[in-house]
Amino acid sequence: MRVALFVTCVNDLVFPGTGQAVVRVLERLGHRVEFPQAQTCCGQMHANSGYRAEAMPMVRGFVETFEQYEAVVAPSGSCVAMVRDAYPRLAAPEPRLAAAVAALAPRTFEFSELLVDVLGVTDVGAEFPHRVAYHPTCHGLRMLRLGDRPQRLLRAVRGLELLPLADAEQCCGFGGTFAVKNSKVSTAMLADKCAAVADTGAEFLAAADNSCLAHIGGGLSRRDGVARPIHYAEILASTGGST
Repeated sequence: MRVALFVTCVNDLVFPGTGQAVVRVLERLGHRVEFPQAQTCCGQMHANSGYRAEAMPMVRGFVETFEQYEAVVAPSGSCVAMVRDAYPRLAAPEPRLAAAVAALAPRTFEFSELLVDVLGVTDVGAEFPHRVAYHPTCHGLRMLRLGDRPQRLLRAVRGLELLPLADAEQCCGFGGTFAVKNSKVSTAMLADKCAAVADTGAEFLAAADNSCLAHIGGGLSRRDGVARPIHYAEILASTGGST
């Protein structure tokens, strides 16, 4: 399959290893991965902050960049949710754009969706001999309804022990600008999440969104001997215990 990688802003700028991990896994499985150079931000920050007009050029740009591909994959539940949930509403006043979005949005997948639902794979040949807890991020849990797809992929990793995380479905408190506008509430939510992670005894905390992992990682960094945040794609790319 010819797949386009939509790496997303946060991964491109801060966590490039996650995008590279997606490519390694898909190429290991025999698929062709391309990185369209014209890709930009999906416009989520603009639209969620009320700047819908400013988001529209990015909606159009996304369609123009990716409409030629069989599938588009992104290692970010929040950005995929933006394309699938928000783009149809934003594009609705423009019939031609709305039709293009309607055709492309169903072909835009979070990484675990592509692997499990489209490619029919749960064992990607990974090895990662560590104790891991998994945090289901809000967009993946509530908007994309990823269910246990990421956990199924992790359970198939050789040597990995997947540990239960108490109150896993509770938000970590990031929520984009929520963490800035409601910092006290966000900090309290983060403290609860970090305490739950610490109680697992995990060496790593995995998730589908690096934005949430960065937030949780900041809290964990102020504790001694607790889990290191890692995108689950980087675990799936590992073949010998290293990332």
